[in-house]
Amino acid sequence: MQLEFAKMHGLGNDFMIVHWPDEIGEPSPERVRALADRRRGVGFDQLLLVGALSAGRDRASYRVFNADGGEVEQCGNGVRCVASFLASAPGEKLSLTSLGGTIEAELLEDGFVTVSFGEPDFRPSSLPFEAPRRSDRYRLTLDAGEAVFGAVSIGNPHIVIEVDSVDEAPVGILGSELAAHRNFSQGVNVGFMQCDDREHVRLRVFERGVGETRACGTGAAAAVAVGRSWGRLAEDVAVRLPGGTLRVSWPGPGAPLWQTGPATKVYEGRIEL
Repeated sequence: MQLEFAKMHGLGNDFMIVHWPDEIGEPSPERVRALADRRRGVGFDQLLLVGALSAGRDRASYRVFNADGGEVEQCGNGVRCVASFLASAPGEKLSLTSLGGTIEAELLEDGFVTVSFGEPDFRPSSLPFEAPRRSDRYRLTLDAGEAVFGAVSIGNPHIVIEVDSVDEAPVGILGSELAAHRNFSQGVNVGFMQCDDREHVRLRVFERGVGETRACGTGAAAAVAVGRSWGRLAEDVAVRLPGGTLRVSWPGPGAPLWQTGPATKVYEGRIEL
């Protein structure tokens, strides 16, 4: 069987996006890893399987598989690419559902997409995260030293560590240990945030099942949510990642968080399964 797919990226966080027929069943972890291979397969950070459109072309479902073959709840850069993949013209709005919930998306001009992630959830159980109580900051003792962080769900689990310099942050060391820490039963994405001022931050993210990526959309959302909860950030923030900049807006508790950024198509192709 041959399937048509699109290779897309959001600020360098790259994806294989495909309409996946229900009758062939979900891809095995081995198949996902083979497709993710950057020498023998398509190569990607995440595989995005898009379900059938319904309700007048404005609703669709999608599933997210990391390069290691594991399924995860949500992908911020990915959902922008799914919206761009499905939308036919600027101004079109879509309601897109994954394991992490439903996201409202709108295709803008020049390849940009704006999405609403809903209200950030700071309850430890929402990640899930084993903690005695909800707190603005948590501490864990690691092999690499003590980590102090905020925790939030953006439809998927995130922790955010504030650092003086993202260039010098031990992303690979702390990120890999925290991403698989026993207190996070489903793993966690780890953000390292440098606050330049109240409206500008720099961010690097170690994603569970992938490693450090060029950009992480939900990671940028989590950084602003946590920074706002600490009183460190304004309502509208520019988040600079290695792959580029995302705009994030969150008025605060009781309101949804919005994010705007690019979705770029690299090429279209067919692959034999």
